[in-house]
Amino acid sequence: MAQATAINSPLEGSSMSKTLTPLNVQVSGKQMETGDALRTRITDDLNAGVGKYFDKGGDADVVVAKDRFGVAVDILVRLPTGQQLAASGQGGDAHSAFSDALDKLETRIRRYKRRLKNHHPHNGGPRGPAETAPLMVLDANEMADVDDDWGDEAEGASGSMVIAESQAEIKNQSVAMAVMELDLSDAPVVLFRNAAHGGLSVVYKRGDGHIGWIDPARTRV
Repeated sequence: MAQATAINSPLEGSSMSKTLTPLNVQVSGKQMETGDALRTRITDDLNAGVGKYFDKGGDADVVVAKDRFGVAVDILVRLPTGQQLAASGQGGDAHSAFSDALDKLETRIRRYKRRLKNHHPHNGGPRGPAETAPLMVLDANEMADVDDDWGDEAEGASGSMVIAESQAEIKNQSVAMAVMELDLSDAPVVLFRNAAHGGLSVVYKRGDGHIGWIDPARTRV
Protein backbone atom coordinates (compact mmCIF):
# COMPACT_ATOMS: atom_id res chain seq x y z
CA MET A 1 0.00 0.00 0.00
CA ALA A 2 1.50 3.32 -1.07
CA GLN A 3 1.24 6.21 1.30
CA ALA A 4 1.93 9.92 0.90
CA THR A 5 2.56 12.54 3.50
CA ALA A 6 3.06 16.27 2.92
CA ILE A 7 5.32 18.02 5.39
CA ASN A 8 6.10 21.73 5.43
CA SER A 9 8.91 21.85 7.97
CA PRO A 10 9.72 25.19 9.62
CA LEU A 11 13.11 23.80 10.64
CA GLU A 12 12.66 24.91 14.22
CA GLY A 13 15.83 25.62 16.10
CA SER A 14 17.71 26.32 12.86
CA SER A 15 18.86 29.69 11.61
CA MET A 16 17.40 28.65 8.23
CA SER A 17 13.89 29.29 9.55
CA LYS A 18 14.70 33.01 9.79
CA THR A 19 15.88 33.42 6.21
CA LEU A 20 14.49 30.62 4.03
CA THR A 21 11.07 29.72 2.72
CA PRO A 22 10.91 25.96 3.35
CA LEU A 23 10.11 23.43 0.67
CA ASN A 24 6.70 21.79 0.73
CA VAL A 25 7.86 18.17 0.80
CA GLN A 26 5.65 15.19 -0.02
CA VAL A 27 7.04 11.73 0.78
CA SER A 28 5.38 8.62 -0.61
CA GLY A 29 6.17 4.93 -0.33
CA LYS A 30 5.67 2.22 -2.94
CA GLN A 31 5.43 -1.33 -1.62
CA MET A 32 6.80 -0.13 1.71
CA GLU A 33 5.90 2.07 4.65
CA THR A 34 7.60 5.38 5.36
CA GLY A 35 7.73 6.14 9.06
CA ASP A 36 7.78 9.51 10.81
CA ALA A 37 11.53 9.39 11.39
CA LEU A 38 12.29 8.87 7.69
CA ARG A 39 9.81 11.52 6.53
CA THR A 40 11.19 14.06 9.00
CA ARG A 41 14.77 13.33 8.01
CA ILE A 42 13.97 13.64 4.28
CA THR A 43 12.14 16.95 4.83
CA ASP A 44 14.85 18.50 6.99
CA ASP A 45 17.79 17.30 4.88
CA LEU A 46 16.16 18.40 1.62
CA ASN A 47 15.49 21.86 3.05
CA ALA A 48 19.05 22.09 4.32
CA GLY A 49 20.63 20.77 1.11
CA VAL A 50 18.56 22.71 -1.42
CA GLY A 51 18.20 25.77 0.83
CA LYS A 52 21.94 26.40 0.67
CA TYR A 53 21.50 27.35 -2.97
CA PHE A 54 17.82 28.31 -3.43
CA ASP A 55 16.01 30.10 -0.61
CA LYS A 56 12.58 30.86 -2.12
CA GLY A 57 10.92 27.54 -1.30
CA GLY A 58 9.13 25.34 -3.81
CA ASP A 59 7.67 21.84 -3.92
CA ALA A 60 9.40 18.50 -3.60
CA ASP A 61 8.17 14.97 -4.27
CA VAL A 62 10.18 12.08 -2.85
CA VAL A 63 9.24 8.50 -3.75
CA VAL A 64 10.71 5.63 -1.73
CA ALA A 65 10.27 2.21 -3.33
CA LYS A 66 11.53 -1.33 -3.03
CA ASP A 67 13.34 -2.75 -6.02
CA ARG A 68 15.31 -5.91 -6.74
CA PHE A 69 18.53 -4.27 -5.53
CA GLY A 70 17.12 -2.97 -2.22
CA VAL A 71 15.52 0.46 -1.99
CA ALA A 72 15.34 3.23 -4.60
CA VAL A 73 14.59 6.91 -3.90
CA ASP A 74 13.53 9.45 -6.55
CA ILE A 75 13.63 13.18 -5.75
CA LEU A 76 11.93 15.86 -7.84
CA VAL A 77 12.10 19.49 -6.71
CA ARG A 78 10.14 22.24 -8.47
CA LEU A 79 11.38 25.76 -7.72
CA PRO A 80 9.17 28.88 -7.94
CA THR A 81 11.15 29.88 -11.06
CA GLY A 82 9.91 26.76 -12.85
CA GLN A 83 13.30 25.05 -12.74
CA GLN A 84 13.16 21.36 -11.86
CA LEU A 85 15.86 19.49 -9.95
CA ALA A 86 15.88 15.70 -10.01
CA ALA A 87 18.02 12.82 -8.80
CA SER A 88 17.69 9.13 -7.99
CA GLY A 89 19.55 6.98 -5.48
CA GLN A 90 19.79 3.37 -4.36
CA GLY A 91 20.81 1.66 -1.15
CA GLY A 92 20.28 -1.25 1.13
CA ASP A 93 17.68 0.72 3.08
CA ALA A 94 15.61 3.88 2.67
CA HIS A 95 18.01 6.13 4.59
CA SER A 96 21.08 5.15 2.55
CA ALA A 97 19.13 5.38 -0.73
CA PHE A 98 17.95 8.88 0.18
CA SER A 99 21.51 9.92 1.10
CA ASP A 100 22.70 8.70 -2.31
CA ALA A 101 19.97 10.65 -4.12
CA LEU A 102 20.56 13.82 -2.09
CA ASP A 103 24.32 13.69 -2.72
CA LYS A 104 23.69 13.49 -6.46
CA LEU A 105 21.16 16.33 -6.29
CA GLU A 106 23.55 18.63 -4.42
CA THR A 107 26.37 17.79 -6.84
CA ARG A 108 24.18 18.78 -9.78
CA ILE A 109 23.09 21.99 -8.07
CA ARG A 110 26.69 23.00 -7.31
CA ARG A 111 27.71 22.33 -10.92
CA TYR A 112 24.70 24.28 -12.16
CA LYS A 113 25.41 27.28 -9.92
CA ARG A 114 29.05 27.40 -11.04
CA ARG A 115 28.11 27.34 -14.71
CA LEU A 116 25.26 29.79 -14.23
CA LYS A 117 27.73 32.53 -13.26
CA ASN A 118 29.11 32.39 -16.79
CA HIS A 119 25.78 32.16 -18.61
CA HIS A 120 23.86 35.38 -18.02
CA PRO A 121 21.31 36.49 -20.65
CA HIS A 122 23.95 38.51 -22.54
CA ASN A 123 26.11 35.44 -23.19
CA GLY A 124 23.82 32.46 -23.56
CA GLY A 125 21.52 32.31 -20.54
CA PRO A 126 17.71 32.18 -20.85
CA ARG A 127 16.31 35.19 -22.69
CA GLY A 128 12.79 36.39 -21.97
CA PRO A 129 9.79 34.30 -20.90
CA ALA A 130 9.67 30.67 -21.99
CA GLU A 131 7.18 29.44 -24.57
CA THR A 132 4.80 26.64 -23.71
CA ALA A 133 3.67 23.67 -25.76
CA PRO A 134 1.22 20.81 -25.09
CA LEU A 135 2.86 17.77 -23.50
CA MET A 136 1.02 14.44 -23.70
CA VAL A 137 1.80 11.02 -22.25
CA LEU A 138 0.62 8.24 -24.56
CA ASP A 139 -0.34 4.70 -23.56
CA ALA A 140 2.36 2.40 -24.95
CA ASN A 141 -0.10 -0.50 -25.22
CA GLU A 142 -2.51 1.58 -27.30
CA MET A 143 0.33 2.86 -29.48
CA ALA A 144 1.35 -0.72 -30.36
CA ASP A 145 -1.95 -1.17 -32.21
CA VAL A 146 -1.91 2.16 -34.07
CA ASP A 147 -2.10 2.08 -37.88
CA ASP A 148 0.92 3.27 -39.81
CA ASP A 149 -0.99 6.33 -41.09
CA TRP A 150 -1.82 7.62 -37.57
CA GLY A 151 0.58 10.51 -37.98
CA ASP A 152 -1.48 11.85 -40.90
CA GLU A 153 -4.69 12.19 -38.88
CA ALA A 154 -5.74 15.79 -38.41
CA GLU A 155 -6.73 15.28 -34.79
CA GLY A 156 -3.49 13.54 -33.77
CA ALA A 157 -3.68 11.04 -30.89
CA SER A 158 -7.11 9.66 -30.00
CA GLY A 159 -8.50 10.08 -26.50
CA SER A 160 -7.82 6.45 -25.64
CA MET A 161 -4.09 6.91 -26.29
CA VAL A 162 -3.62 9.97 -24.06
CA ILE A 163 -3.24 9.14 -20.36
CA ALA A 164 -1.94 12.54 -19.18
CA GLU A 165 -1.69 16.10 -20.51
CA SER A 166 0.28 19.12 -19.30
CA GLN A 167 2.32 22.05 -20.58
CA ALA A 168 6.05 21.92 -21.34
CA GLU A 169 8.31 24.97 -21.27
CA ILE A 170 10.47 25.77 -24.29
CA LYS A 171 13.20 28.14 -23.14
CA ASN A 172 15.17 30.52 -25.36
CA GLN A 173 18.77 29.69 -24.41
CA SER A 174 22.19 28.57 -25.58
CA VAL A 175 23.15 24.96 -26.23
CA ALA A 176 25.40 25.02 -23.15
CA MET A 177 22.51 26.12 -20.93
CA ALA A 178 20.25 23.44 -22.42
CA VAL A 179 22.86 20.78 -21.64
CA MET A 180 23.07 22.16 -18.11
CA GLU A 181 19.29 21.86 -17.77
CA LEU A 182 19.45 18.29 -19.10
CA ASP A 183 21.88 17.42 -16.33
CA LEU A 184 20.08 19.26 -13.54
CA SER A 185 16.60 17.95 -14.31
CA ASP A 186 17.83 14.39 -15.01
CA ALA A 187 15.53 14.43 -18.06
CA PRO A 188 16.33 12.25 -21.10
CA VAL A 189 15.74 15.13 -23.55
CA VAL A 190 15.37 18.93 -23.58
CA LEU A 191 13.64 20.84 -26.40
CA PHE A 192 14.63 24.53 -26.54
CA ARG A 193 14.77 27.55 -28.82
CA ASN A 194 18.38 28.12 -29.76
CA ALA A 195 19.41 31.67 -28.82
CA ALA A 196 21.98 31.64 -31.62
CA HIS A 197 19.42 31.56 -34.43
CA GLY A 198 15.89 31.40 -32.93
CA GLY A 199 15.09 27.93 -34.25
CA LEU A 200 14.16 24.84 -32.26
CA SER A 201 16.91 22.47 -31.10
CA VAL A 202 17.09 19.29 -29.02
CA VAL A 203 19.75 17.92 -26.68
CA TYR A 204 19.41 14.39 -25.36
CA LYS A 205 21.27 11.70 -23.43
CA ARG A 206 22.79 9.03 -25.63
CA GLY A 207 23.11 5.39 -24.67
CA ASP A 208 26.91 5.68 -24.66
CA GLY A 209 26.82 8.40 -21.98
CA HIS A 210 27.48 11.32 -24.34
CA ILE A 211 25.09 14.18 -25.20
CA GLY A 212 23.35 14.33 -28.57
CA TRP A 213 22.41 17.62 -30.21
CA ILE A 214 19.79 17.96 -32.98
CA ASP A 215 19.78 21.38 -34.66
CA PRO A 216 17.65 21.52 -37.84
CA ALA A 217 18.68 25.12 -38.53
CA ARG A 218 22.24 23.91 -39.22
CA THR A 219 21.07 21.43 -41.87
CA ARG A 220 22.23 22.28 -45.34
CA VAL A 221 19.90 21.35 -48.17
